[in-house]
Amino acid sequence: MKNTIATLKERKQNRQKITMLTAYDYTTAKLMDESGVDCLLVGDSLGMVMLGYDSTVSVTMEDMIHHSKAVARAAKSAFVVTDLPFMSYQTSVYDAVFNAGRLIKEGQAQAVKLEGGQAFSEHIKMITQASIPVVAHIGLMPQSVLALGGYKVQGKDYQDAKNIVLDALAVEQAGAIAIVLECVPADLAKLISQLVSIPTIGIGAGVNCDGQVLVYQDMLSMYDGVASKFVKSFAPIGHYMKQAFTDYCQEVKQQQFPTSIHEFAIDSEVMSKLKSEFQS
Repeated sequence: MKNTIATLKERKQNRQKITMLTAYDYTTAKLMDESGVDCLLVGDSLGMVMLGYDSTVSVTMEDMIHHSKAVARAAKSAFVVTDLPFMSYQTSVYDAVFNAGRLIKEGQAQAVKLEGGQAFSEHIKMITQASIPVVAHIGLMPQSVLALGGYKVQGKDYQDAKNIVLDALAVEQAGAIAIVLECVPADLAKLISQLVSIPTIGIGAGVNCDGQVLVYQDMLSMYDGVASKFVKSFAPIGHYMKQAFTDYCQEVKQQQFPTSIHEFAIDSEVMSKLKSEFQS
């Protein structure tokens, strides 16, 4: 059965953990869906992991819609959430509602995600009133990395921690269906998860969130760089892929691939006629 908002709410009430992974293409999303992943996040992280940008700020609405459609076609059970990219909602409440509608209508998402707490409560409220489910994203917000001064843990001192709590309460009041908590201390995430009635999805926020999300390229070790502290490698897929690509190149160059078992036959009489006609 298709996961819905009601499914996520029920998971929190029953203290059943929610699983979420990023997905950006049909093939990968299909594998995740068949593996039982509850939610697929079409994150604006695609700017970095799929398009090669240095950050998420260059991602466009067209990028998000393109990838969201592909993921949605694969998601038979998983709940699909798609990010509103940088400057698609910050400019006005009207833009927020309009672009959220595009992600639902054109991108076939079931919910949209936006970064921001108290400052974007009105945006969340109006998107929700347009019958579009909203997931809020607080703590470390990658679209605000320039203002934050880099990718670092948020909420470590009293005032910052209090502001994140107030952000969580504000987005819940505005109608958000869930909250992504990124890079906040585990005890703070636990408190927020207890204070709000909607599910919390953690990424670098400890085990006591109602669910977890990771960028799939991170959890499959598809990068050579040092992974974030909160990332666990579940399989060295990056290593296996590079080895397979290397093996393929070697076998082609040494004429070890393709072999006869990979070829298609043609009748010898047909070949004789062709040779007679074109090689005489």
